[in-house]
Amino acid sequence: MTRGRETTGRSALGRAISAAAAAVLVVGIGVVAPSVHAAPGPAVSAPTLSAPAGDIAVPDAGPAGAEWAAAVDGSQQYPEVAIERDVPITMSDGVVLKADVYRPAGPDGAATAEAHPVIVSLTPYTKLVSALAEAVFSIPELTEPLEQLVRSIDFAGANARGAGEVLDAIAGGGIRSFSVDRDLVRSGYTQVVVDVRGTGFSQGTWQVFQDREQRDTVEVIEWAAAQPYSNGRVGMTGVSYSAINQLQAAAENPEALGAIFPVEPGADLLADVVAPGGGLGIGFMPAWLGAVNTMKWVPDVASMLRGDFDERWLADRIADPATFFDLLGAALFTPTVDDVPDSLAEILDGESSLRRDLLLDASTIGVPTMIYGGWFDLFTHSQPRIYNAIPLESGTKQLIMGETYHLNPGSSFGQAGTPPRLDVLQRAWFDHWLKGMDNGIEQWGPLTLKQIGGDWVTRDQFPQAGVDHQRLYLSNAPSGTAGHAAADGSLTLDPGADGRMTIAPGLSTLCSRDAAQQTIGVFAMIDACGKDSRIAEQAALTFTSAPVQEPTQISGWTALHLNTVLDATDGYWAATLNDVAPDGQSTVIASGQLTSSLRAIDEADSLYSASGDVVSPSYSLTLDSRRPIDPGTPTELDVGLNPTQAVLKPGHRLRVDVYAANLPKGMLLGPLLRESELKPQHLQLDPERPSFVTVPVSRPIG
Repeated sequence: MTRGRETTGRSALGRAISAAAAAVLVVGIGVVAPSVHAAPGPAVSAPTLSAPAGDIAVPDAGPAGAEWAAAVDGSQQYPEVAIERDVPITMSDGVVLKADVYRPAGPDGAATAEAHPVIVSLTPYTKLVSALAEAVFSIPELTEPLEQLVRSIDFAGANARGAGEVLDAIAGGGIRSFSVDRDLVRSGYTQVVVDVRGTGFSQGTWQVFQDREQRDTVEVIEWAAAQPYSNGRVGMTGVSYSAINQLQAAAENPEALGAIFPVEPGADLLADVVAPGGGLGIGFMPAWLGAVNTMKWVPDVASMLRGDFDERWLADRIADPATFFDLLGAALFTPTVDDVPDSLAEILDGESSLRRDLLLDASTIGVPTMIYGGWFDLFTHSQPRIYNAIPLESGTKQLIMGETYHLNPGSSFGQAGTPPRLDVLQRAWFDHWLKGMDNGIEQWGPLTLKQIGGDWVTRDQFPQAGVDHQRLYLSNAPSGTAGHAAADGSLTLDPGADGRMTIAPGLSTLCSRDAAQQTIGVFAMIDACGKDSRIAEQAALTFTSAPVQEPTQISGWTALHLNTVLDATDGYWAATLNDVAPDGQSTVIASGQLTSSLRAIDEADSLYSASGDVVSPSYSLTLDSRRPIDPGTPTELDVGLNPTQAVLKPGHRLRVDVYAANLPKGMLLGPLLRESELKPQHLQLDPERPSFVTVPVSRPIG
């Protein structure tokens, strides 16, 4: 049954309630290729952008970017938005999903009879959250002063630059990608927000990206294309979970799907966030699972009051009260590897259907795709790989990478020298691919990247042209730059002398950039953690280069080859690549981790330098590939670091930090933690079996 309509008209009381919710919301929000569907659908009455003038292959897109912003910030074709709540969509297996439908409306609040493209997003966070976000951030009297306030505060002067970068996402347009873009609807689109199966008001059990949920997405796209208010052209939008969901659908290439705009997606959920390097993502996963499983129990109170409450909804929740908590419990508390239960064994089985469902094959995507990612997002590991794998021409696929966390997509966007706001880019993307407007968005980019330590740049490929991988060896010769660390070593051009360096597991990484990443950016508000590694380095072996004499760009993947010795049958290694300023500040530009016994590499899916060094190892992460350590015997392994785009300024140094623990970013699975006994771990420095880092640089270091 279709529920009653709402319009944008709000009483003073309604606006006050929305304003009161704003602070809570801001904290809570921050988860052979087919032919491209580029032909526009039936003609619609909408403002047409002229072809852009001048070169738009710059980060802010020049005059074209200003024109895109003007189209969003100016008057729209329709003055109001009509909303239908809890529209039922029946899947092929009989499960009913619930959707909120936002349609363009005239001054009287009635939805227009014209057909428009439909923008779909599916969310596990309940569409109530999307509705609340839409309600709050569609109030100019609230949002405009808030944006001005955030940008007027001198966060740098208050030693709180990280807090400013997180809060600046409010003005960068990311909130509209998370919720509902009211101006997009008023410009001539219908937006449909659907509760994923087993969440919100939808029936069924939560599938967490598995095959049935993927089929649901395709069926929702087909349903949207067939509605009388649709012109048959469908796009998709959304952040995090909704972004991954888009890519899964695009890999199936439904006929009606014309463009997608995924913000912060991932492709390999096990390697990205569940178990990076084989260690449990303890900082994010328990809290995330707890939040979604709690929200899915929020009932449809209105239906209770009407007397038509969905009893199947309740039966489905009772049948599956806490999805995946059995897996989490097994990962934390299973005593030995031999005792691993089926729930955990399935995700550690490379051939299981669950494992396959959590792995995206981007090489089948034939839909125009603009991806936003962050160098410190939860899914950084996957984002450039997704872009590279999509078999479309540059421009038809685009990648934006900000120096951001999961909480603040689009931070600083819309300012001088930065990309247009995310809502502006989204509108331009859909206008071009779904309405056929000649606005030049396909000429932007195709890679628009924030250099860590530098400015925004555009590139034709990633890694950028002109970089070569250089080996730098880990030496115990003091660099004289890290007296605060557990050990001060050097990065050198030669393997150096024999020696052993020992590091014990510690808790200093609780204040680190990895901790900020795992808390989706919350810890980044503390500059001493998110901006500087010197606290964390108290439990690290550090290896620092001589200062560079000219600007040196780093672009691509970095890996650390270690010759290790353990006193137990397992251990855990974490590493970061840092930019060390002349004043000593040590800023992480990439990081990675590895469980020693899970060091086996899938060579076919790994990336290598021209000289044959692995630079982006793809770990098998299966029980069958596990190889326990022989205590006391040197064991070589490769720790892969996330991709990066950075620049070392003259006088700056490159540093590698090596840790034996990395809370809360990750920890050994329960049975492997017991095997490690949390004993100190050793690097065996041996010129015959050297330890080294392989870095993609524009000019040699050292």
